[in-house]
Amino acid sequence: MEKMQKSKRSSLNRPSSGLLDSEFYMGFRSDLENESVSPSYKIRLYALFRQIEKEFDSLYQENQNLHDKIEILNEKLERDTFDKQDCVDFDTNLSKVLTKKLSSSSQKNKTAHKLKAQTSKIVSSFKAPQFSCGLIREYIGHKDGIWEVSVARPTVPVIGTASADHTACLWSIENSKCLLQYQGHSGSVNSIRFHPSKDLVLTGGGDSTAHIWQAALNWDIPKGQSSEEELEGEEPDEKTETNKISTLRTPFLELSGHTGAVSAAEWLAGADQVITASWDRLAVLHDVETGSIVTTLTGHDQELNHTATHPSQKLAVTSSRDTTFRLWDFRETVHSVSVFQGHAESVTSAVFTREDKVVSGSDDRSVKVWDLRNMRSPVATIRVDSAVNRLSVSSNGVIAIPHDNRHIRLFDLAGQRLARLPRSTRQGHARMVAGVAWSDEGTFGVNLFTAGFDRRVLGWSVLSMKD
Repeated sequence: MEKMQKSKRSSLNRPSSGLLDSEFYMGFRSDLENESVSPSYKIRLYALFRQIEKEFDSLYQENQNLHDKIEILNEKLERDTFDKQDCVDFDTNLSKVLTKKLSSSSQKNKTAHKLKAQTSKIVSSFKAPQFSCGLIREYIGHKDGIWEVSVARPTVPVIGTASADHTACLWSIENSKCLLQYQGHSGSVNSIRFHPSKDLVLTGGGDSTAHIWQAALNWDIPKGQSSEEELEGEEPDEKTETNKISTLRTPFLELSGHTGAVSAAEWLAGADQVITASWDRLAVLHDVETGSIVTTLTGHDQELNHTATHPSQKLAVTSSRDTTFRLWDFRETVHSVSVFQGHAESVTSAVFTREDKVVSGSDDRSVKVWDLRNMRSPVATIRVDSAVNRLSVSSNGVIAIPHDNRHIRLFDLAGQRLARLPRSTRQGHARMVAGVAWSDEGTFGVNLFTAGFDRRVLGWSVLSMKD
């Protein structure tokens, strides 16, 4: 049974948007392989589970179609209510009715000002989108849900994906081809991160380990070949050459130290150390040169969902199901830690911005923006209608928020809604969106990548209407 999938589904006891076989079927299959069961009986059981999965997919799609219809009606109602010109008259008339009941002129002014501010805040949430969003690329090939997507450094036009199918893949942004498939983990691959300057990739898996592996791609030979590749299939021909994928099974370095699934792993500033977050409630700081454990970070009361690091300083945040996230400072010999309690449910991710802020997302259907200089309370709170998964913040301060209900919404750091990515039968995801990643270079017209449990990564062009 995949540990990361069990985490997401048990966090709120709600049905996941992933595939039915992602947890139950694959776990049952693993149990069968460890027991002496006749081949014919296994085949029969597999066939039954495939039928159950088809029924589940059909019911799920029917349910999502009903939700889409309700959403369209709600949006139409919102436009009819708030976008009409007489909305201003309503605001003015209501202010007059209420202020007439007050005796002094000062009370009248205060009440009118307060009511106007509240009404303006409501109306602002229904303004027209400030960004245009278009689907540009589609990356297909994984056999199970995708937990995370990551973008390589600007000079390398490649993205990486971490999947519950036990593999991580590197993709060409330009032609959507899989260049290399890493098969070194024995469990779900839950996170993927590129080294900031070298051809190395860091992945965390459900097998309780993190792997660093070589990802040098030679662009002068057939796409995907590397120094340690293993080509699948027989001799290539014109029909099958495009379907062949280079594979890698041996890591450059394996990082151990956890007793539970590694939910996330990230390079620390300087890239000489790596931090890993796990279901065993621990975060571990590793030395990249030796693979040894530098220190074990304790304090969280429940499983860790995510970890992220500051782009230029030795700071890290860890997010947990215990409703908190912690800020770890490694700039001094003796590291310090701060605990932040701003959410009511599991914190699914917390990331740094270039403006020295931290943005946290939670299963409590909220996103909060914190200032590192004063983190006693959030500077902005964003309320949404679905649980938040692994979010991402662009260099110019646009927050991309992926949801369980297949939405991807865009907000600024002040909490103002900017846009929602299209979601229809031809555009958008058909299952839960687990993670997103910005590409500040906008390579080949794509500057936002989204990954979901429909086994797809989508590349979007997100442009400001002002530009």
